[in-house]
Amino acid sequence: MTNTRLYYQNAYTTRFEATIVERVREDGQTAVVLDQTYFYPTSGGQPFDTGTINNVPVQNVTIREKDEAILHWLDTTNLWEDKVIGHINWARRFDHMQQHTGQHILSQSFIQIAQAETVGFHLSDNSLTIDLHTSQLSPTQIEEAEYLANQIIWQNRPIRIRMVTVEQAKKLALRKLPPVRQGNLRLIEIEQFDLTACGGTHVSQTGAVGIIKIVKLERQNNQLRVEFACGQRALHDYSLKNSIVNQLAADLTTGIEEILPSVLRSKEENKDNRRLLKKQQEQLLYFEAADLLQKGTMVGKTAVISRVFTSDELEPGQLRILGNHLTQSGQVIALLGLAGEKSQLLFCRSQSAPGEMNQLIKPALQILGSAAGGGSAAMAQGGGPGTDKERVQQAIEKAERLLLGQIR
Repeated sequence: MTNTRLYYQNAYTTRFEATIVERVREDGQTAVVLDQTYFYPTSGGQPFDTGTINNVPVQNVTIREKDEAILHWLDTTNLWEDKVIGHINWARRFDHMQQHTGQHILSQSFIQIAQAETVGFHLSDNSLTIDLHTSQLSPTQIEEAEYLANQIIWQNRPIRIRMVTVEQAKKLALRKLPPVRQGNLRLIEIEQFDLTACGGTHVSQTGAVGIIKIVKLERQNNQLRVEFACGQRALHDYSLKNSIVNQLAADLTTGIEEILPSVLRSKEENKDNRRLLKKQQEQLLYFEAADLLQKGTMVGKTAVISRVFTSDELEPGQLRILGNHLTQSGQVIALLGLAGEKSQLLFCRSQSAPGEMNQLIKPALQILGSAAGGGSAAMAQGGGPGTDKERVQQAIEKAERLLLGQIR
């Protein structure tokens, strides 16, 4: 069973009458097949139309594979009237028309400028992309393709729909010949610019696309993905970015042309400041180590230092630096902990100090509810879930008791 696809000849109609010829129930959902429809089903990279049938929302429109019937999936369990009235959501329909026609224009533009064929097309509610059969284009080629596409739009060239046989199509200069199939092919012709087979909805003149703006390029294997926006989407994209740019200019107290240089300067200044801060933090850790060495507990000839920090006082990486400072010379054992969103233990000793740090870490981590840790006799570390300073202190005290049993 095939429906008459009224949108093939006229994408501008938003109200139509039809007759239900089949009702379908699958997985608790209801769908109807109409004798004729203006609803576009998801296919060819273009999403389905939304709207209503007898005021019941249409949630999805699909093509049944076995007979190519168009299924209109409805938000209802009952739809008994045979005669129905359908309404197309015009805002969504026109958006898809602008984007899809814009894709045809841009794809042909890339062929003419860079001999780059389109091998993929995807349109969604918030994205429009084509995949080009090339891994790289120069900035000049991209600018020229975009410029040509917009020239075609502003020339307001007519767009015509042609129905031809497969044999007739083979004799035409199509941008791309679709896979061989039975029946007629629907061609979209942009006057003296592009001719290609397509079943989607399109505007009647290029001027209705408004504008095309390329917004992003992404290399994927041997292809180049081009993300772009047409018409109302391009306007929305411009409005959003214009708002951001104006806010940045106000925050930076500079003109729009000076935003990028100002941001780059700030970025370099931040790098310098981070380097200076890191150097100062390392100096502070050196002083912290000296202070801890003076307060350490002597066990024989070995200084045992234990200390728990919070995440406000130290970062995890700084705990390792502090441990290195403490164990650079003499006989020193450092049992250090960090409390906060994630807990951490670091046990280390100087080369001449006694003790097996890897035998201390596992029992201590159990206090924190973790087994994620290990190391060597000289240094062992591990982490656990977030906890308070008191719990980490309990883990350190557990390690201290085990350590005393090792070195006494």
